[in-house]
Amino acid sequence: MEQSILTSLVKELKGKLRITWVEEDTELEKIIKKSEAYLLHLTGASSFDFVNEQWPAELLLERCRYVYNNAADEFEKNFKSELSRLILEVAIGKVGVIIVDETVS
Repeated sequence: MEQSILTSLVKELKGKLRITWVEEDTELEKIIKKSEAYLLHLTGASSFDFVNEQWPAELLLERCRYVYNNAADEFEKNFKSELSRLILEVAIGKVGVIIVDETVS
């Protein structure tokens, strides 16, 4: 993820969490990166465009909110239908990028 996008996501996340201080920015960046990895693994996508694809960005920020509040175990249960829809949209090519390994026969 590009640093400019990460910085923008940190700013959005801080707004959601009502954080006005900068001391936690590094930790929030780590949470965002881990949440991105979670969504990529879950959907099979190799990347998301968090600037132009609002749905993945919103789910990313919601997951970050849950992780920050020590409730990550509740995220998948509470967002089951939204995550299912994201998986479907990745599969049909509406969001995300999937890199197909053509070396496999």
